Amino acid sequence: MRACRRPSSGGALRTVVGAMLLTLGLSQSGPQQTPCMAGDARQNLTQLKYLMFQNRTASSFMTPLVESFLQTVQPYPFPIDLILKLVREFSLTNSQLIKEVMLHEVGFLVCAIFGILYIILMPIIGIFLACCRCCGKCGGTMHQKQTPSIHSSRRCLYWCTIAVTVIILAGNVCMFKSNKDLNVGVTQSPTQLNTTTRNIQTFITSVPQQIQSVVNESFTTIDRIASNLNDIGPQLGSVIQDRFRGHMDPVLHSLRLLNEGTTNFSAQLQELNSFLTQHRTTMNLLQRDITTIRYAITATLNNPACVGCALIRPVLQPQVDRLTLGAIVTPNTDGLVAGMTQINQTDLPSKIVEIERYFNSIPQTVNTETMNVVQQTTQVLENVKTQISNIIRTSLSAFINLSELPTQLYADTIGKHSSTIEYAEDIRYKLCIVLCCVVGLVVMCNLLGLVLGPLGLKPKTDPTMRSCMADSGGTFFMMSAGFSFLFSWLMMVLVLVLFLLGGHGHTLVCRPWSSGQLFQLIDSSGLVPNISQVLGLRSNISIAHIYRGCTANQTIWKTLLMHEVIDLDQVFSTTQYLGDIQQQFDAMHIGLPAITFLSPEVRENLGNLSIITNGMNSTLITQQINTVSNINLNTSADALVNAGIATDPPTQTRLQNHANDLRQIQARIETTLIPQMTQLNSSVTVLRTKEQEIEASVAVLLANVAAAEGFFNTEAAAVVRNESSSFLDCQLAHFDHYNVWARLMITEQMGFCKPVAETVDAVEVILCSYLLESLNAFWCSMGWCLFFLIPSIIFTIKLAKYYRKMKLSDDYE
Repeated sequence: MRACRRPSSGGALRTVVGAMLLTLGLSQSGPQQTPCMAGDARQNLTQLKYLMFQNRTASSFMTPLVESFLQTVQPYPFPIDLILKLVREFSLTNSQLIKEVMLHEVGFLVCAIFGILYIILMPIIGIFLACCRCCGKCGGTMHQKQTPSIHSSRRCLYWCTIAVTVIILAGNVCMFKSNKDLNVGVTQSPTQLNTTTRNIQTFITSVPQQIQSVVNESFTTIDRIASNLNDIGPQLGSVIQDRFRGHMDPVLHSLRLLNEGTTNFSAQLQELNSFLTQHRTTMNLLQRDITTIRYAITATLNNPACVGCALIRPVLQPQVDRLTLGAIVTPNTDGLVAGMTQINQTDLPSKIVEIERYFNSIPQTVNTETMNVVQQTTQVLENVKTQISNIIRTSLSAFINLSELPTQLYADTIGKHSSTIEYAEDIRYKLCIVLCCVVGLVVMCNLLGLVLGPLGLKPKTDPTMRSCMADSGGTFFMMSAGFSFLFSWLMMVLVLVLFLLGGHGHTLVCRPWSSGQLFQLIDSSGLVPNISQVLGLRSNISIAHIYRGCTANQTIWKTLLMHEVIDLDQVFSTTQYLGDIQQQFDAMHIGLPAITFLSPEVRENLGNLSIITNGMNSTLITQQINTVSNINLNTSADALVNAGIATDPPTQTRLQNHANDLRQIQARIETTLIPQMTQLNSSVTVLRTKEQEIEASVAVLLANVAAAEGFFNTEAAAVVRNESSSFLDCQLAHFDHYNVWARLMITEQMGFCKPVAETVDAVEVILCSYLLESLNAFWCSMGWCLFFLIPSIIFTIKLAKYYRKMKLSDDYE
């Protein structure tokens, strides 16, 4: 049956670990694209807290004594080879093997022989002594020879008895103490075993939980990839927009500036045309009024009835003929109007909206063009998740079943028989108390004899006249000897049995356990399947190696040398799955629609705009302002007034009226015409400046359009391909990051096996410290007492005669 289970257990372990690593390898998928956060922080695996095992703070004071004694009894090293021979070649006819065993066990055999001799001789000697005393021999005669040294002998025996009694009392106290320690150890052992069982169950349960945590992280990563792929339009589209923005924003900015400039220019041109109309009206009115006055003055000077007009006419007529505003000159705005008409025909606002709509539609275009690839890739990821779930569900079932084993094992053994164990321990404890009390009874008899004897004894009194108190002391001494003969050999039987059990338990279990030799025996015995073969390791791994690794709280990966079985580089290779995704992305073509920023006709019209608008000349308005500013009708009016003095009164009055009319026209020129012409000149100057700005905007726009069209014609497709590749590379970068994290979790964080070592240590503490240590202390202290019962018997029998009432006496001289 063992041979059938070995491959199964090893295969199950390899399946679980392999499935876990396959899961990690398949699930390495990327995170957010904008920006590419390839280093997303992931939490370490949660480490569980285990129950505290209550170890003994200090060993019994008898432990060094017992260990020293057992080291003397059994000084040889742990016999691994001999035990293996016994297991494999034991036979009653194999005398050589039996001889080796006897030689190794010579110390125990010698002690056992002494114990057997004690068991045999003690009752025999007791019987012979009783018979001899009944026959009046061996001190049975109630007669004490009085010698000069009788008191010295009595005192010597007294102090020897005290010393032996104290030693036996100390051993008896140790019996009580070790019996109590053994009772406490047996009582606490089920609780400590339960704690250990729960810890190992927690450990076994935590391993699949940690595996599931890493798997869940892989699911999260896969879902994140799927989310990125489903959101490829906004993510990849926004990146493409950012790359296009450097070429499209200048075009849009130039169009907006040109549109704003043309709007302001049109308003300014409209204002200029309004000023021109008002200016022409004012000029025409003034020109008409001046012409009317000139004709009127000429008619007055040519009136035949005028007296003196012939004298003043030659002087005034030239001045009157010069009364005029000159030619009306206004700037030509036809070119500007024509230019604005051309620009308005380009419909700059709609062109701006068209370019913005194209720019904003890039994410949707990317989403539409990549829809099939995204669906195929998402389906691959879903298949991976399904495969992972199936593998993990099948593989972890072994761990789930194994996690119930410690609890079930405890329930079937300790838990099931706990009441029986408690009942048996109660009986054992009480029996040991009885044994302790028997030894205590001997000690009590000795103490009573030591107290009552000296108190009732008078040295000068004749032995036949000794007091009852002294006689009682001697009787207690005899009772002590009698109890010793009666019970000591029976107690030695128990000491011998416990010595053989506890001594061999210490030398064959506890001592090699603490030195690690017991693990070597288990590895060499063949009782446990070879771990290296089960796991398929190249190195030879032993239980001692596993124990040391778990004691150092290493992970299962390091402790079991799983790197020899599972190649993480191969497991984490995702070429099979990522290759298809890579090919699909490489074959993907995101075709953005073509865009025409400005048609050739519009570009030509904008290029000819400067030629059309160059027809407006503002210098003529400046010259006209200077001409009008030089007109001074007040001078002509003064000349008319002065000349009218030389004429008749009617003519003088008419000339005076003509002079007043001239002064009024001059006032109108100064208050109306000149300000209008100044404002007109300013408006023309501003318009000319805006015209130059528009020409500059057109030049910048045409340059930006040329650069943008060159970019879109030659580089746009490459930009889309590069950004698509970068999008995929970002996902792959997250694969690498997940690889690093998963490797770290597997090799450094998953399955710290210190609970396994603590379980082994706990079993050692329970078996050796709680049970065997107290058991060995009990038989050692009992054997101590039984050994010193021999001198106690001798001293008490001899000392009793010094206190008992004699029937015969001698005269002491």
